[in-house]
Amino acid sequence: MIPEIEKGSLEEIKVFQEQKLVELLTYISQNSPYYKDLFEKKNIDVSTIKTLEDLQLLPVTTKEDLQNNNDDFLCVPVSKIIDFATTSGTLGDPVTFGLTDADLDRLAYNEAISFDCAGIKEGDIVQLMTTIDRKFMAGLAYFLGLRKLKVGVIRVGAGIPELQWDSILKYNPSYLITVPSFLLKLIEHAESHNIDYNNSSIKGAICIGESLRNQDFSMNILSKKITDKWNIKLFSTYASTEMSTAFTECEHQNGGHHHPELIIVEVLDENNNRVKNGEAGELTFTTLGIEAMPLLRFKTGDIVQLHDTPCACGRNTLRVGPVIGRKKQMIKYKGTTLYPPAMNDVLNDFDTIENHIIEIFTNDLGTDEILIKIAVKNQSNELLQEIKDHFRAKLRVTPKIEFTSKEILNPLVFNPMSRKPIRFFDNRIS
Repeated sequence: MIPEIEKGSLEEIKVFQEQKLVELLTYISQNSPYYKDLFEKKNIDVSTIKTLEDLQLLPVTTKEDLQNNNDDFLCVPVSKIIDFATTSGTLGDPVTFGLTDADLDRLAYNEAISFDCAGIKEGDIVQLMTTIDRKFMAGLAYFLGLRKLKVGVIRVGAGIPELQWDSILKYNPSYLITVPSFLLKLIEHAESHNIDYNNSSIKGAICIGESLRNQDFSMNILSKKITDKWNIKLFSTYASTEMSTAFTECEHQNGGHHHPELIIVEVLDENNNRVKNGEAGELTFTTLGIEAMPLLRFKTGDIVQLHDTPCACGRNTLRVGPVIGRKKQMIKYKGTTLYPPAMNDVLNDFDTIENHIIEIFTNDLGTDEILIKIAVKNQSNELLQEIKDHFRAKLRVTPKIEFTSKEILNPLVFNPMSRKPIRFFDNRIS
């Protein structure tokens, strides 16, 4: 089910995207109050923008722009909105996204080709272990995409290992859609209840919300912990409500594949210029084919690298590497630049750590300070020293680490109002 354009040459993909870009600019210059006003103020004639290189002549759109002018991005009357979704608000207040009937069709198409990319086929059964309520776009998108693929869906929702296993053993799904760290809880439950999980029906898991790979696409600590015990294939995905598009790994697992019919991708530096090939920068996108709330050069806040070497699966599209970190979560600590995912990886090395959070605050000198709180099975000074030594070896710095209990951490990490585990708390003075 690989779309023809994704097998096209790089030149064919570029020409196709440029045609779609012209259509988008015409549409938003006529229908988006925000972009109409912006083009007028900046004296921009969109008819002069013809190529992907010309995008550099247009301003970027930020999360702050979207939060401060939410309603002005809407290009259709509210009466045409079928679904109201919100962002998860990872870096600020949630933003509402309206989707028309056509936008829901596009969303279903995106997920169908993404799941197909990961190997899910018509006739499979998939257990959906994420919420589909609370205005969560992704849960709805997964259901619509699987339905379009003619795949059976078991909508169990998040959490409750016992209920998950009851459904797995009753319906025999071949794939799970889940936050990867929850797979460890499934393994733990199976082991304590004599469930032979390696002889279950599960072949693989589409993983959301947490990284599975190092920058060279090798497995990180979390994915190793899962697959060392459970012989299943893990597929990484990257997506956001704002883009209504997913980047999903194929069976070769060398980054999430770009769908050029749905989105234009740039990676920008601090000055909004494109980085050199292979360099890290902020993922910035322009949506194609969205009716209600299209976005132009939207900066995600995520630092990534793009990969353009050919993939053995036959797609000639770009691939997005694992997120290095969120720009706003970058920490300058004792002369070293850190991102939370790197610290999570160090902590995931220790089986004795049952849960953890990372707190960042501003110290008396006005610089970043890190406090990591961990819950462990058996507290000891030796363990604390071992963890600190591991930080020094891996990241060249040792943050402050203190013991606490699971009872204190679990409500913070697994906040019922959040769609994914929260382990990073930024209390810095802006």
